Amino acid sequence: MKAIGYLALVEYFGLETLTLEVCSYLLDAGHRRSVIDGSRRTEYYPARADPGQAWTDHLAFGLKREGLNLEVLAALFAVVPRDELTAFVRSLPTGRYTRLAWFLFEWLTGERLPLPDLEQGNYFPVMDPSKYLFVDAPTQPRRVRRQRVVDNLPGTPDYCPTVRRTSILEACIDERLDERVRRVLNRYPAEIAARAAQYLFIKETKSSYRIEQLAPDQRRTARFVELLRQAGNLPCGSEVELTALQRLIVDERYAATGFRECQNYVGRSLGPGRELVHYVPPKPEDVRPLMRGWEACSRLVSSHQVHPVVAAAVVGFGFVLIHPFEDGNGRLHRFLIHHALAAGGFTPEGVIFPVSAVMLRDRARYDAALEWYSRDVMQRVEYTMNEAGELSVLNDTGLHYRYPDLTRVTEELFGFVRETVDREFTAELEYLAAFDQARGRLASIVDMPDARMDLFIRLALQGNGRLSRNKRKSFAELTDDEVGRMEVVVGDVLTKISPDLRGAEPVGADTTDGAEVGDSADATEEV
Repeated sequence: MKAIGYLALVEYFGLETLTLEVCSYLLDAGHRRSVIDGSRRTEYYPARADPGQAWTDHLAFGLKREGLNLEVLAALFAVVPRDELTAFVRSLPTGRYTRLAWFLFEWLTGERLPLPDLEQGNYFPVMDPSKYLFVDAPTQPRRVRRQRVVDNLPGTPDYCPTVRRTSILEACIDERLDERVRRVLNRYPAEIAARAAQYLFIKETKSSYRIEQLAPDQRRTARFVELLRQAGNLPCGSEVELTALQRLIVDERYAATGFRECQNYVGRSLGPGRELVHYVPPKPEDVRPLMRGWEACSRLVSSHQVHPVVAAAVVGFGFVLIHPFEDGNGRLHRFLIHHALAAGGFTPEGVIFPVSAVMLRDRARYDAALEWYSRDVMQRVEYTMNEAGELSVLNDTGLHYRYPDLTRVTEELFGFVRETVDREFTAELEYLAAFDQARGRLASIVDMPDARMDLFIRLALQGNGRLSRNKRKSFAELTDDEVGRMEVVVGDVLTKISPDLRGAEPVGADTTDGAEVGDSADATEEV
């Protein structure tokens, strides 16, 4: 069995790249088969599929069978003999994969091969929309006359992520979660939806901070809530615009004036002089070129060309992997997810899905989604750290951040959004409807102040429909008969709401102390 396609190129030229998402092998004997491990695939081909001995044969095979691996291609084109690549294109100048190799070489390197512009041949897209979900599809296609291709790459040569069209993502898109949300909303009065949104904005804010083991005060909570309310409408693509957002969410003493000029890292202190480094973002000199490409990707968010959850994954996770600021990257990353969902029309106006609450509750799954990429990068970063805790990267790592395959994190984000819609958003509406019904029935038993009634409901819910002996003392003014009848009402409410919401802060009370969303795992800090 031998490697073919991109893997053969990596091995032959000794290219330093991240783990390939698709690896292909030629079998000595056996039949064609595929092995899928998450979002990664291993392809096995029978002996008759041998692409040939030349490196250009494996290049053509990779482009045809394995799709675009821009990191491998960028590393390859930096070292291959130009005359051999030119001869490969000349051998079949109108061929689809020779033209594709020719275009990508010039796009990635900025060099020009000694070849004349084509004068014939049908145009075709550089990224096949049947294989990729995040592609640029403007009203006026960018036709490149030189190779007669349509440039639908979503980024720039400095940064261009990919999202492959997997069976998992196809199934997620077919669920039409946005339509499910609107059907749920239509079942409830607008007043209940508005109250639910008010609560969920605060819950999202506090959950986003708690993921980083932070507890915002009321002022910072209010500012982040207001920021979330403007998601989808704020300009947040350029350095100036992102810096303004960063300054809104961090302590004023750590507000940025622009993208970072120093090396940061994500890690955890194990004591004085002991740092556990989880992830090393790009070098400072690589940040601005990467973010210019990220900005090009972010323009697709509101274009409605890309599914909103796919756009949210690319923009949100792409941002946090670049880590352009010294502080606030995680909270901005989660805000950008909401921004993309709202700008793409997925989130109804005035509503929010508390995705961070789900990420916080299933922190291990959230961390695993980030580590799918970061762990691979960390195997290729050489660094030192001085006694002051300042980290220095020793090798050239820029290539590893330029062309991330974000398929896996997109699949995970769909899962988080689905759970948020079904478990957080829908459950909150159910809770409010049941709570209002309980209030009406309780008022027919005892005419009591709203605050006292809310407290009774909350305490009884915490006791599975009954007041404990100690909590019963808080309602000395009520008779045992009244308490018993009121407990029956609350017990009925229990059958209508999610167990996660029992004991939650009553809507209408002061919710600035936050929602109960569970304890977070060990936090990572930005350094």
